[in-house]
Amino acid sequence: MSKQLRRYNLVLALLFASVCAVLLASCGKGKKQDANAAFMMMMQTAPVRAVPAVATDVPLDASAVGNVEAISSVDVKSRVAGQILRVAFQEGQNVEKGQLLFEIDPEPLERQIAETQADIAKDAALEQQARANVVKDQAMLKQAGAAADRGLQLQKEGIFSKEQTEQVVATNDSAKASLDADQAAVESAVASAKADRARLAQTELQLTYTKITAPITGRAGAIAVKAGNLIKDNDAALVTLLEMSPIYVSFGLPEQLLPEVRKYNQEHPLLIQATSGDAQTPVTGTLKFIDNTVDTTTGTIKLKAEFPNTDRSLWPGEFVNVQARLNLEHNRVVIPSRTVQTGPQGKYVWVMNASDNTVSIRPIQVLRDYSPPKSLEEAVIGSGLKPGEMVISEGQMRLAPGMKVRLLKADTQMGQQSSPAQSPDNS
Repeated sequence: MSKQLRRYNLVLALLFASVCAVLLASCGKGKKQDANAAFMMMMQTAPVRAVPAVATDVPLDASAVGNVEAISSVDVKSRVAGQILRVAFQEGQNVEKGQLLFEIDPEPLERQIAETQADIAKDAALEQQARANVVKDQAMLKQAGAAADRGLQLQKEGIFSKEQTEQVVATNDSAKASLDADQAAVESAVASAKADRARLAQTELQLTYTKITAPITGRAGAIAVKAGNLIKDNDAALVTLLEMSPIYVSFGLPEQLLPEVRKYNQEHPLLIQATSGDAQTPVTGTLKFIDNTVDTTTGTIKLKAEFPNTDRSLWPGEFVNVQARLNLEHNRVVIPSRTVQTGPQGKYVWVMNASDNTVSIRPIQVLRDYSPPKSLEEAVIGSGLKPGEMVISEGQMRLAPGMKVRLLKADTQMGQQSSPAQSPDNS
């Protein structure tokens, strides 16, 4: 059955070819030439897609990878030795400046304060006693001095013997020495009281150190000690606090951009955008620091931007994508980067003449590539194109200068939109 079916199909094909030959033979010679011309025209028309060159505002951005840094980082340590009595916060907690973090047992210092206060009272009593002795010695010295003067006068008159005179003079000298000793005792008591008061002030100051408070507002890290642990003064850090708001992002840019950065930063603080992880919305900060030297190993200059970070979206130590907005250039001509070709003479595009649908090669100057948000990469054109000119985006490999083209519908999946010059042909 199959052989008969194939034979039947072959017969039908031969009959169809014979009919076509008869019909063609019946046509005139002029019609045959017109058909050949139309066929050749169809063979020389290439199907393409095209997009218009657009004039728009283009930001001049510089991209880099940055590292988030805390503006302030403090290792909290104890100034006194003792036993941890209480930990008044939790790990990872946000703490305010002046908030109580740790409390050290104050009892040993309180005992020292009580002992020092007793010593001060003792010093006061000794000083009072020494001053009383001074008053007494001054009276005795006055009396001994008068007796010595009389003894010397009586010796001159021959009434006192030499031994009697020496005795009253020695008594006067002894009273003077006793006065000097008591005055020294007063000075010693005053100095001792002063030293004890200084020791008391030092101990009272150390007592305030038993309550360790946060020196900055920030986020607490891991706690190194627990309640009951013994610690030394100025030993290992009890906890580390990082200031989270505001926060720095440090990054490097090529040294070639340094003149641009300095120029636009003098006009107004440069806006810096940072995107962390899978975040869809970048955060915006301002440039705060430009390093004073270029890193010769990498050829980059270090910069720092400050971000408010009130929502804690940036985390110290993480890497973020950074974009530095240097300037906003107005009315720049842009086209999709995929339309740009590279030849021996440089960059070029295929441009369609809307009047006769022919194409030609157009040399262009590409300043840089630009990636708009949620869109395909575009080429920023310096010269060679005007806004509104139609640039071939697909089908360039089949083109030759002067060739006619026919436009296909725009491919919406490529992010293009139909142009008034495009035909609705779906073929």
